[in-house]
Amino acid sequence: MFRVETRTLDGQTTAVGGAGPHSVIVDRPIEAGGGGRGFNGGQLLHLAVAGCVSNDLFREAARSGITLSRVVVIVDGDFEGDPPVSTGITYQVDVEGDASTEDLDALVRHVDEIAEIPNSLRRGTAVKLRSAKVH
Repeated sequence: MFRVETRTLDGQTTAVGGAGPHSVIVDRPIEAGGGGRGFNGGQLLHLAVAGCVSNDLFREAARSGITLSRVVVIVDGDFEGDPPVSTGITYQVDVEGDASTEDLDALVRHVDEIAEIPNSLRRGTAVKLRSAKVH
């Protein structure tokens, strides 16, 4: 099990998100009343897909004896409705390495089948509010 958290900065919409020693800035866009200093939730969701696919490409490449020299993952999607809900996520991969194009293509297809975040979304991971402290 792992845990992440966000903490706002001095009453601002800007928050620091953390997981162990790693951090990211989370905020709302200026036009939505935020400070525009960081990623919004939708961007973080899409970035989670990109980061997972990228990391898994390197992990699975190493297991197969492939050295990757370049990986670009571009994720697209949108939100609609009230409340807004994802309309779906698509991604594309551009990968270079010391293997044949057939082996690199097989690597990408394998990662698409096993990547944790895309599979969690595909399978409808439950999200529940466990508690709330209000002051």
